[in-house]
Amino acid sequence: MDRSSSKKLSSKEKKLKRKEELDRKKAIDEVIRMAYAKEDHLSEFPAFLTYQRSGLNLIMQPQSGETLPAPLKRYIQALLKENMEGPYGSEWPAEEKVKKREMVASEARYIIVRQLVEDPEKHDGLWRDGGDPVVSFVQFRFLIDEEIPVLYVYELQLEKCVQKKGLGKFLMQLLELVARKNNMKAVLLTVQKRNLAAMAFYSKLKYVVSSISPSRVDPLIGAEKNYEILCKTFDPEAKAKLEVRKIKLDRSIENAAL
Repeated sequence: MDRSSSKKLSSKEKKLKRKEELDRKKAIDEVIRMAYAKEDHLSEFPAFLTYQRSGLNLIMQPQSGETLPAPLKRYIQALLKENMEGPYGSEWPAEEKVKKREMVASEARYIIVRQLVEDPEKHDGLWRDGGDPVVSFVQFRFLIDEEIPVLYVYELQLEKCVQKKGLGKFLMQLLELVARKNNMKAVLLTVQKRNLAAMAFYSKLKYVVSSISPSRVDPLIGAEKNYEILCKTFDPEAKAKLEVRKIKLDRSIENAAL
């Protein structure tokens, strides 16, 4: 084969590679589009629409950020402040503004958890708007991270009256089912380092610090950050990109250190 034909072959290979990359991107974009096209991500899991354990009688309802009614907005803000002001400390005022914007984003999807009670007026939680009180909520989105379609948990918030009764684990199991059903290859979430209870909770559920978390990308920068990104992956490609830590060392520096 002469040099000109070799160049042509190389050019063809490059075009083929570009086409494969474009097709892959289109396929991933379609996965995300299809996930967002569903109005109700809970109806496919009827066994998870209610929670009747540990003295609780709860129902799960789907909701989207752009259609959040005013009472739910007030409740979400109140519960976020109660649960997260402590872990964020002095950073909370700025973070609260960010969360208010995220709350009503068109991409935001929710699981709203209501407690079925005989007399709503006797409920002593944060809900103040009549009817069966809300006692917990989850906010999640479908995203692309490291070229992997993922379900990202933005918020998992429970009132004290429903904590330590298995509800948090139940909701995470439901989110993992939603992720798999919609062809997401992993579940990701962010946790404040100071929130030791949350870190322990996710560790028990087999979540690990992701390779895209600041502490894994660059330990020096990560030490300055107040959060970690955790993940649970569902296939080898996602595991390789989101779990396995990639370390690139200058061997001469490494040898000098030895």
